[in-house]
Amino acid sequence: MSASLPHEIIKKQKAKEFRINQLRAISLDIFFIFYSILVVHRTILNRFLFENKNLPFTWGDTAIIAVISIVAGTAWALSGTSLSCKLFGIAKDNKTTKWTVEIFGWFLFNITFISGWIVTKISIVDLFSPDGLAGAGRIFGALFTPNMEIFDEALFAIIETIYIALIATIVSIPVTLIFSFLAARNLMEDSKTGLVVYNVLRVILNFTRSIEPLIWAIIFSVWIGIGPYAGMLSLLIHTIASNAKLYSEAIESIEPGPVEAITATGANKFQVIWYAVVPQIVLPFLSFTIYRWDINVRMATIIGLVGGGGIGTMLIQYQGLARWHEVGLIVIMIAIVVWVMDFISAKIRAAIY
Repeated sequence: MSASLPHEIIKKQKAKEFRINQLRAISLDIFFIFYSILVVHRTILNRFLFENKNLPFTWGDTAIIAVISIVAGTAWALSGTSLSCKLFGIAKDNKTTKWTVEIFGWFLFNITFISGWIVTKISIVDLFSPDGLAGAGRIFGALFTPNMEIFDEALFAIIETIYIALIATIVSIPVTLIFSFLAARNLMEDSKTGLVVYNVLRVILNFTRSIEPLIWAIIFSVWIGIGPYAGMLSLLIHTIASNAKLYSEAIESIEPGPVEAITATGANKFQVIWYAVVPQIVLPFLSFTIYRWDINVRMATIIGLVGGGGIGTMLIQYQGLARWHEVGLIVIMIAIVVWVMDFISAKIRAAIY
């Protein structure tokens, strides 16, 4: 009887996992079917069948589509032949499953591509129209004949841009290090408090990272005024959130052997991190930080468009005045700086490894 006990436990665990995966498959199938009907109904039929009359959106349409999706998605998942069942490893191994998965998979891909083509209004004719090509020729001609009279002003602005990125990257390092350890599941799962801190911090970091530096620059431009300080803060916030994710994932992928060995000696939590974790993550951390500085230099040119200071502010000013010869000089300087920074960061990363 005792010998059969582990077998019963394993059987119950497998049954529980199967039910969980089945619920996941049902949810995903409902989404797949809802998405498919909605895309076909609102995009493809609206474009081809109704001659792009832009049929009004109604909640009744959506409710009907939702009901159909729930019924069809649930039945399809319970049959064990759906695409989601295949994804979660609970599909029945037969020809019906194979055909339904392949047909619906290709159907899903094709309607997504077709609807994307329609929504983005792709037109090869417009791209190569005579008027469009003539206008593009005038702009590119001006861009490649830069006006050197603003060189001194542009040089100062590009230096300001580099320093905005540099300070944002350096200031972010200590805060990012603290957050990365608190956001690493393998270090925080030993206690309930640790798991709470881990989950709360992950949510905050994900939310912060989802807001682009351009939006942060707008917020800080209103908060503290237009200038390089607003640009630096916007890059700082996004750098902390982005690098904390990369750092924490590096911590979660460390080898557990050294941690177990140091823990077995009776070391406390801080000693385990310092002697077992830190030596394994120093090189990835340095590489991520250098790469982030490279990204910040590129982003610093963009946030200037909304008041973040640096070369981007000059760019938007001259672009607004349609002074394309001045814009050409600024674009060339940005390209040179980005290329140089990319070359330097690549050399540093190669030297580290």
